[in-house]
Amino acid sequence: MIKPSLIVLEKQKKLDFTYFQFYVVMMNKSLQQLNNKIIHCKKCPRLTKYICNIAKNKVKRFKDENYWGKPLPGFGDPKAQLLLIGLAPAAHGGNRTGRMFTGDSSGDWVAKVLFDNGFATKPASQRLDDGFNLINVYITATVRCAPPENKPLKEEFDNCFSYLKEELVILKNVKVIVCLGKIAFDSCCKLLEIKHSKFVHGKSFTHKEWKIICSYHPSRQNTQTGRLKWYDWNKIFVLANKILDKN
Repeated sequence: MIKPSLIVLEKQKKLDFTYFQFYVVMMNKSLQQLNNKIIHCKKCPRLTKYICNIAKNKVKRFKDENYWGKPLPGFGDPKAQLLLIGLAPAAHGGNRTGRMFTGDSSGDWVAKVLFDNGFATKPASQRLDDGFNLINVYITATVRCAPPENKPLKEEFDNCFSYLKEELVILKNVKVIVCLGKIAFDSCCKLLEIKHSKFVHGKSFTHKEWKIICSYHPSRQNTQTGRLKWYDWNKIFVLANKILDKN
């Protein structure tokens, strides 16, 4: 016979699990609503025009593909404890495939390091239907449209900032934030109201309930010149794993 105290515990477990399921459903719904808003955003005429032109006037190697050509929402695990913040979609990467860090060299580095450290189901991210999924990670960016020459304007950063802010509110489980590049780090500092902190690759520090980790962006400019080596890149996510394991 089950003791009364155990019956109470079992009921509490069921209630806790039901609440958890409800919480996840509501979180998913909030993310879906936000992502739908991002996809239909036209706040920045310069960027809207640029991504439409790129989608229409394709480069030769992708001439037979249908480009996404719209702003990109974040993606990943809604229960994520690790948040990656990038700069902006690549013109022929995310702007083509419809998913951040997908279909370009930066995406190759991101997918492989996440897979190697247990944060992804596959070591490559090539297209929306490739079966690549994130585990305990959510990926976002400071700007949601591919900018000309990869250089967004200040007002374009400002227009996108509210989306980053909303994501952090929804993603209540985030404990570690990895900033990919100085611009992502500056946006993170603005988001969390961090004062007087400089970007340095490999730097990590605690601010309120979050652990912030800085990394060079895995752009070709950084990886092909040796500024960002694989060993140093992997160390960022080894550290993230260690921090999460302690929690």
